Amino acid sequence: MLSLSEQVVLITGASTGIGAALAKILAERFNPIRLVLAARDADKLEKVANHCRQLGAEVLVVPTDLEQTDQVEALAQAAIAKFGRVDALVNNAGYGQMGPIELIPHQAAARQFQINVLAPLALIRSLIPLMRDRGGGRIINISSLGGRMAFPFGGLYSGSKFALEGLSDALRMELAPFNIKVSVIEPGPVSTDFFIAAAQAVESTVATPERTPYRAAFEKLKDLEKHTSSRAWSAERVAEAIVKALTDSHPRPRYIAATGGNFLVFMMTKVLSTKIVDRFWQRFYGINLVARDWQKHRLGLKDEV
Repeated sequence: MLSLSEQVVLITGASTGIGAALAKILAERFNPIRLVLAARDADKLEKVANHCRQLGAEVLVVPTDLEQTDQVEALAQAAIAKFGRVDALVNNAGYGQMGPIELIPHQAAARQFQINVLAPLALIRSLIPLMRDRGGGRIINISSLGGRMAFPFGGLYSGSKFALEGLSDALRMELAPFNIKVSVIEPGPVSTDFFIAAAQAVESTVATPERTPYRAAFEKLKDLEKHTSSRAWSAERVAEAIVKALTDSHPRPRYIAATGGNFLVFMMTKVLSTKIVDRFWQRFYGINLVARDWQKHRLGLKDEV
């Protein structure tokens, strides 16, 4: 394999957050790396690209809407047309929405899986043949601790990340004969306003949340970022885990990028009973408050009768 400084690396979601941080780190340390940067916001992409160019990287900017499969496939073709190959793919773009599963509209659920699962899959399928013909490559899929553990109000997000991890596991085995390495990065809380954005997105996906049976948990959701900020990693710190996956001679299947993440996953998936784990997440996300509120509501209905 070529050294990373000689490779072509394609990064989605590269206009902000983890993707932008990764692009800048690669440009700074692995000159003269070639980067293909994709995201919806062309202006923000250009700012990141110019920063990387000043550090000596050659950069191709491809504004891409991952909701459009034809644009995703065109992204792969643009990278190949410019550089002749893609040595490493970092499927970083993704988003999360918060809310109870029963209240998430079908269109919002479909968008969640399109961006977090189907778009990365389309890119992977487009690039595998070229990687195989060139003797290998690397595919890095950015998942989440939510891809190992589901939690209330995050069912659609976790469902999409569980799917991405399942695809990654299968691909890792299928592509091993062709020297194509597949790894998953699992961040915990990241300082990218995830919970704030997710809480704000509730307004566009759930009509009048304060009038639903889940109103108590919706109220707690507004302050969730405060409870996670002390343990949140910076985008740059998560990007370092991605760099490790790109440079390790024998990359691991999974890299957990969270303080105490390995212990948390071990306890929640191997040690504690499902009942205890459920209660923990229910309290953390305010589902216990929903239970109390619902009981009061039912008692009020009985009193009226």
